[in-house]
Amino acid sequence: MAIFKLFLERIKLAVQKRTQAKWHQQKSYETWAAKGYDNTPEVSVIIQSHNKSVQVEHIVNKLRKRQSLEIIVVDDGSGLTHTRSLAKLLTGANEFLLHSNDLYENIMYDRTLRMANGKYIALLQDDDDFDSLEWIDEAVRLFRKYPLLAILGGKDGMQVTFEDGRVKNRPCAPSGEGGVTFVPVVNRAPMWIRKDLYEQKLHHVDFAFAPFQYDDYELCLRAWLNGLQVGWYQVGFKSLGAGGMRLWNGLFTRQQYEKNGKLLYNLYHAKAERIGQLVEEANSQKAFARSK
Repeated sequence: MAIFKLFLERIKLAVQKRTQAKWHQQKSYETWAAKGYDNTPEVSVIIQSHNKSVQVEHIVNKLRKRQSLEIIVVDDGSGLTHTRSLAKLLTGANEFLLHSNDLYENIMYDRTLRMANGKYIALLQDDDDFDSLEWIDEAVRLFRKYPLLAILGGKDGMQVTFEDGRVKNRPCAPSGEGGVTFVPVVNRAPMWIRKDLYEQKLHHVDFAFAPFQYDDYELCLRAWLNGLQVGWYQVGFKSLGAGGMRLWNGLFTRQQYEKNGKLLYNLYHAKAERIGQLVEEANSQKAFARSK
């Protein structure tokens, strides 16, 4: 049956090629140029989504108000209704839809980080909401101000400790008046990546933590040990309802929490003191510079 379909398709295409069929719109450079594709956007936003097309449409319509911005939506194993909705939504030249089959955050953020062309890349979830785009402008300002800032989080800045084979964390308090606070780790979302530093020093999201859980922490800790900085700033995001991880992966999440917590401990418990010193030095240097 499949071979027969291929045979019929070959005949149809041959006829179209010979007749330049009127029902087939011919392509041209002018129609391509009119789309306004930007190969060097300042910002890329990557949205990981599973069966949340209504929420993604709400987010995308807000993001479209900013110039020089690329949108990449990861449709990770959604039902066909949601996939079709996303395909109809993402019609701009700098809007892309990637379909994957329940591969989760670790793999798909890693793949899309390589694809994104923005200087600064924001990783979002399908339940994130915001009132304005000030969180983008502020992130760009902070990246420009701090040349070693490779990762910037807007959800939680966390102090990490390693005890008895387990990972423990508590929220960090903001230091200074607004701006950025240097912290050991941040978690998604939003989680910003400065692409040039990522490519030069970090290269990838650690696949050992696949399919999800604690890979964001690992990336932050690795950044500090590679001479980079991790910051946290307040963005005031709101929730559009429970994210997919909480809706469909309760038991799975707990399993990953235990497994990857042990992995993170083994990788970094002996280096925690050094990372803490680097964080403290970064905040001290920032405070000194502000006082001058």
